[in-house]
Amino acid sequence: MRTWTRILAVGLLACGTLASADPNDFQVRQLGNPTTDAAANGRFAAFTRELGAALTSTNLMAPMTLGHSGFDVNAELSLAFLRASTTPAAGSDAFQIPTERNFDSTSPLLLPSVHIRKGLPFSFELGTRVAWIDKSQMFAATGEVRWAVNEGFAYLPDLCVRGYATRLFNTRDFDLGAGGLDLGIGKRFAIGGMVTIAPYAGWNLVWVGASSGAVNFRPERTYAESVSGTPLNQLTQDFATYKEVTLGSSSHNRFYGGVRFVAGVIQLGAEVSYSLIGATEGVTPPPLLTVNTTAGLDF
Repeated sequence: MRTWTRILAVGLLACGTLASADPNDFQVRQLGNPTTDAAANGRFAAFTRELGAALTSTNLMAPMTLGHSGFDVNAELSLAFLRASTTPAAGSDAFQIPTERNFDSTSPLLLPSVHIRKGLPFSFELGTRVAWIDKSQMFAATGEVRWAVNEGFAYLPDLCVRGYATRLFNTRDFDLGAGGLDLGIGKRFAIGGMVTIAPYAGWNLVWVGASSGAVNFRPERTYAESVSGTPLNQLTQDFATYKEVTLGSSSHNRFYGGVRFVAGVIQLGAEVSYSLIGATEGVTPPPLLTVNTTAGLDF
């Protein structure tokens, strides 16, 4: 029995080591200790706002609803072009992306997702999306409600309003959530009877909120170092909490455009999104470009 217990313990330790080595897992301690670095809170706010923008920069829906009996399932892929600051503006601190390993800014961050939508009466629609951050243990869940203010008229464009909330799960040392209000406009055109194409564009106001727990800024601390100082000194010097990023103080604008192609029950779509994050506490995160694609079934 003791042998099996040891084997199980070694196995769990190995799994934990492998899990912690995912290259795109975030380590916010790389942003600096706010008790000793005046710019650390600004880096944390800028990073979480940029990450929130990446998680919410997907629409992939033309501004019309499914109808009261409609049901839609799509597989989606977002390519978020995150960029760290190599030459920050004068008077600004560098923007950082604190991944487990050095972040590869030459390649986009991949966000595959599954999106399910259900039509309701009176031009309403409910939806949910679950997205995974590639090469990490993190995923984000989104809930949304849409209302078509105007749709289906022969000579008028379709107009739709969307509200949503997003939450990032399985993070280390920090929590992140976002919400937004979206206004889209477009028009659906029939081609050859069963085929339709719907170009669209829109504007999205996004709010991002984030907070951290007590972050350990010296995980490499030896046992001798741990017992040499008083607990109060260790907590003061090695553990700290970042300043909370509140929803009311961190809004930004996102603009997007795309096209959706429907042939029978088959759907294909592509979209480009551009988010203007804006400066926060002395750190200026770069604008975020995202390219989104989708394929699915419409019943």
